Amino acid sequence: MVLYWLFNLLLDSPVKFLFAIIFLILPLLYSIAIHEWAHGFVAYKFGDDTPKKMGRLSLNPLVHLDPIGTLMLFLVGLGWAKPVIIDIRNIEGKTKQMLVALAGPASNFFFAVILTFLFYFMNSYDSQTNAIVPLISSILSMIIQINLILATFNMIPIPPLDGSKVLMWFLPQKTVEIYAKFEPYGMFVLLVLLFTVGFDFIFKIAKNLQVLLYLGVEKLFG
Repeated sequence: MVLYWLFNLLLDSPVKFLFAIIFLILPLLYSIAIHEWAHGFVAYKFGDDTPKKMGRLSLNPLVHLDPIGTLMLFLVGLGWAKPVIIDIRNIEGKTKQMLVALAGPASNFFFAVILTFLFYFMNSYDSQTNAIVPLISSILSMIIQINLILATFNMIPIPPLDGSKVLMWFLPQKTVEIYAKFEPYGMFVLLVLLFTVGFDFIFKIAKNLQVLLYLGVEKLFG
């Protein structure tokens, strides 16, 4: 996804390619890093100091990056960072545990909202007087979409994704115990879904969310 776009940009204009590399890579790395940072930060605020002891409360993306997850982010637009280790025994109450799980997808969604405001203001400029504006808009649009993809994907209620832990908050304890037994098979089910209909479905949801966010910002300032 990202690499394909960059490759076409390189063929079209090496100068624009270099500009895109400079302004695209760091926000993309932050997109997966803030997801794990948010998990760790909320867990720490709720009483678990494990993320702090392991140095995972840093906003330095290099602390969080996973090589394969980073490569997948640039190849298909869906990647991951190293999961932050959280000891839920230190976090009292189902609600706090659910909020720790929700923090990751919420951070990606919030990042997408902020970038949507920037995207709106960039589109307010006259692209005919500044040729770099369309390129910046394209970069912002891609980062917004990827963050919404990450948020949507992680909210799928299949273990070990965050959505499964959020769903558990709504379920009675007996159902949670049954649901937890499904976790060893969750990754297999997830992979089957992703490589059949999952990718297209997630991308469509993310694209629709992106449009809705833009329309919301446009209505706010229109």
